[in-house]
Amino acid sequence: LLHDIGKAVDHEVEGSHVTIGADILRKYKENDKIINAVLAHHGDCEPTSIEAVLIQAADSISAARPGARRETLESYIKRIQKLEEIAESFEGVDKVYAIQAGREVRIIVKPDEVSDDDLIIKSRDIVKKIENELEYPGQIKVNIIRETRAIDYAK
Repeated sequence: LLHDIGKAVDHEVEGSHVTIGADILRKYKENDKIINAVLAHHGDCEPTSIEAVLIQAADSISAARPGARRETLESYIKRIQKLEEIAESFEGVDKVYAIQAGREVRIIVKPDEVSDDDLIIKSRDIVKKIENELEYPGQIKVNIIRETRAIDYAK
């Protein structure tokens, strides 16, 4: 619960919220394990306890929630649109949906243009392009769907 305590201090204090928080905890003689968790939660130093690793993971998960960071609506929409544009730029793509606040992109491909064997290669190519062209919190799941239907009627 103390990992972001440095954010509560007046903005006139020098340093990041991580170092400010660690300084506050040292001043009040907090346990070294807690101080390390505060310092490690943004990767400023190596975590030395399981608690520090858990704080780091929980902070990352929390940060990926929509609205958790002060990302403006405009930049959020641009990021989602760019994600969809990247997926749409590949041949054989029929429809693209960015879901889960941009943490997943579902891509429906044309079954007559993309084979089952092509799916793995295409997903890797899309992942590489997302990693190279887009800045995003956490990770993005790329889910490609190829559907073939056979319909007939009994009379």
